[in-house]
Amino acid sequence: MDKLSLFGLLIAFSGILGGQLLEGGSATVLLQLAAFLIVFGGTLGAVMLQNPWQVFITGIKMARWVFVTPKIDLQGLVYQLTAWSSLARREGVLMLEGQIKTIKDPFVAKGLQLLVDGNSAEKIREVLEVDVNAYESVRWEGARVWEAAAGYSPTIGIMGAVLGLIHVMQTLGEPSKLGAGIAVAFIATLYGVGLANLVFLPIAGKLKMLMMQQLVRREMLIDGLEMIANAENPRFIESKLKGYIS
Repeated sequence: MDKLSLFGLLIAFSGILGGQLLEGGSATVLLQLAAFLIVFGGTLGAVMLQNPWQVFITGIKMARWVFVTPKIDLQGLVYQLTAWSSLARREGVLMLEGQIKTIKDPFVAKGLQLLVDGNSAEKIREVLEVDVNAYESVRWEGARVWEAAAGYSPTIGIMGAVLGLIHVMQTLGEPSKLGAGIAVAFIATLYGVGLANLVFLPIAGKLKMLMMQQLVRREMLIDGLEMIANAENPRFIESKLKGYIS
């Protein structure tokens, strides 16, 4: 669980609520179901219209990474590749075949299988980079789902405000209700801008960062398997791979 994400979200919304209370406003004024439905529903519909179903679902599923961050153990991968290198150098590449069944990551298992099958370093990179490019393309489009939401929600918030003002104009004969009505109308704008800048954009940014970390891990694996295929010294392999870890 990424506690920093939870803490950041709490701080963001607490700051807005606290500022409202310090200015003498009421917290209940910020709770407007109609405004929320306009902004959330309009944004959701626009994003679904923009993206293919598979991309949309991928983006939604990726959102859990923000709070449950995928484990990316680069140091562990360095040790694993170095151990494989030592075993292959000492007893031959075929001795690594028994390791394949114990690997849970399909990408790692595929790379090791290519190595065991006797493919050259160039062939291993060629095959695995196809997987990397496909992985990057799908996840990148998934992150853009949240960027799209951040682009639409402020505009839809303004639409909600206009709808609210239209309703206020219908009550011009009751001046006592105008102030409260106008305040409620602008809550939709607040929701639109707030969701874009406090939720959607940060989610998109974090997903891109996490995706880049996973791409670094995959590139490290390809480099390691290439060096094993070329029968490089295990110490050299370990030294080079540690360069990925800052």
